[in-house]
Amino acid sequence: MSDELTVDSILGPGGSISRRLSHYEPRQQQLDMATGVAEALGANEFLISEAGTGTGKSFAYLVPAILHATESQVRESSGPDGGEKSRSARVLISTHTISLQEQLISKDIPLLNSVIPREFSAVLVKGRSNYLSLRRMERAISKATSLLATDHQHQQLRAIKKWSAETGDGSLSSLPLKPDSLVWDEVASDTGNCLRKACPHHNDCFYFRARRRAMNSQLMIVNHAMLFSDIALRRQGVSLLPDYDAVILDECHTVEAVAGDHLGIRITSGQFDYLFDRLYNDRSQKGLLVEKDLKSLQQKVEQCRFAATNLFADVLDWWESEGRKNGRVEVAGIVENALSKPMEELAQALRRQADAQKNEADRKDFESAYDRMLALAGGVRQWLSQELERSVYWVERTGSRRGGLDRVTLAASPIHVGEVLRKELFQSEMIKSVVMTSATLATGPDDNFSFYRSRIGLSGGKSLRVGSPFDYQLQAKLVVLTGLPDPSRERQQFERALPEQIKRFLKQSDGHAFVLFTSYDLLRRCADALSGWLAQQQMPLFSQAGKQNRTQLLEAFRTSDRGVLFGTDSFWQGVDVPGDALTNVIITKLPFAVPDHPLLEARLDEIRASGGNPFVEYQLPEAVIKFRQGFGRLIRTATDEGMVVVLDPRIQTKPYGRMFLEALPDMKIERVSVNSAQSAARPQDYR
Repeated sequence: MSDELTVDSILGPGGSISRRLSHYEPRQQQLDMATGVAEALGANEFLISEAGTGTGKSFAYLVPAILHATESQVRESSGPDGGEKSRSARVLISTHTISLQEQLISKDIPLLNSVIPREFSAVLVKGRSNYLSLRRMERAISKATSLLATDHQHQQLRAIKKWSAETGDGSLSSLPLKPDSLVWDEVASDTGNCLRKACPHHNDCFYFRARRRAMNSQLMIVNHAMLFSDIALRRQGVSLLPDYDAVILDECHTVEAVAGDHLGIRITSGQFDYLFDRLYNDRSQKGLLVEKDLKSLQQKVEQCRFAATNLFADVLDWWESEGRKNGRVEVAGIVENALSKPMEELAQALRRQADAQKNEADRKDFESAYDRMLALAGGVRQWLSQELERSVYWVERTGSRRGGLDRVTLAASPIHVGEVLRKELFQSEMIKSVVMTSATLATGPDDNFSFYRSRIGLSGGKSLRVGSPFDYQLQAKLVVLTGLPDPSRERQQFERALPEQIKRFLKQSDGHAFVLFTSYDLLRRCADALSGWLAQQQMPLFSQAGKQNRTQLLEAFRTSDRGVLFGTDSFWQGVDVPGDALTNVIITKLPFAVPDHPLLEARLDEIRASGGNPFVEYQLPEAVIKFRQGFGRLIRTATDEGMVVVLDPRIQTKPYGRMFLEALPDMKIERVSVNSAQSAARPQDYR
């Protein structure tokens, strides 16, 4: 009976899943975690849980989340009359990677839906701009000659029209082509351009259909970026998502970085170019103001464009003459703000045009431009006057100034996201329970995750640490190379020696390897040094310094024979290559973050100012967690075998090296001299 359902009756021996799947093997670690999650949700508590690779942590939180949502009721206001109604509790599940979201929604949840005898629905929630607006598409088609500048853009619009009649969800991810950003922006669902119930397509609107599914769901699957965007908006009294009662954060080791990105400011010069071009592009003579023949407003756009160009040029001039190398801005008002006022004046003119429009769709076009204009003008003022407290401000620059390709970014982020998370997540009246989980949270034998807690602002709640069911003694070994120069004191000598040592260990595993770097520059130089040799050995090289993106590189590597993948930051985590394709992970350097980024620099400065030791309190534990992530790429299933090779001698020569070793599972460690003929490992050992 449904009222007898427990995590054990579903996940345990003889449970629902084992009866459905003949190859299913219950894991005690999974049951322990599921029990902990169920208790936290049931008692409205917070839980931090580290679950070793192979635990099956997605089932360990999905099962208790489903049981909690289908047996718990919450009361909420039903509208302006103040009445209340009951609904099932809603659990929001947030992940860092798209691949995990897709696994949850297309594989894990359908299986659980088939074995758990309760009615529940789960939806993958995407941002509004991911959905096609049928009304805006039809409007773009009718105005294509005044909106679009190239034949290619016209062809894409026709292709989107054809797809709109076939698609089930109207989502950008299911569109078989990658549209030009200007084309998609003209047809995407947009809050400022929405007619709501006055829209002729309201009933079949892709976005509102998705929104209704979310409102009626018990589980919402989102990414961390959307969760923290929602939290940021709720601070201003609005929201992206329906209310939720509990939050489960998977891949939660990334929370500090993602929250910092979305709880601050990020304005690019390209956003101004894009907005101005949509109103009036003097080169192509396209745009909303051309269509309406509003020549005086076209002149105002050009004035704003001129002011924006000057402001961003002034910022770069300040950086080059007075600023710091890393772009950090430590004082307000580094340049005069001659941009916000004319943009706000233009915004008011657009508002008057909106009010004068007889056609509702035309009115919305002007209102949308008005909203965007005000938001960007306000953002510039906020950044220049440094209005966000306890935040670090900086400038980024990409492109070549001589070629006119500069894109300047004005960025700001809270130094301590934990302060914001404590208030908006852990002390929220709406959210009763928060569960955070990852395969790597501890920096050693600390089962309370003290370092992680200090970064996210959570001192209370429970901690749970379950190990991996894999037998690392049998499946893996760690090879530590001794005798290379110290990369911190003798960097050039160390880096010159790397290619020969990489070659040495690629021979041993006959390819089938990830080579993980901590910088693109070193990756590129090693790829150049080894590409000829790899070609001779018929080992295909897949390099992040090439033209393929991360997804393409990974897919090509998985299907190759004897492939070698050179990767940096994004390949240390969230990458899953089970089986023979990957039997060797080479870690070139211990992954210490270089304190040149303004945000990291500011965090280290604060620790130093309070009398702490930035290396011991931040850089070392961060590096240990990332090292564990890199190590975790090797063994993904109970049948995987292989070796992890560490080329950085500091893991042996420095006192802190033992922290890296102690953070790994118990396994064989083989120390190999740089001058020895070869390691005892043979290629066939790990095939």
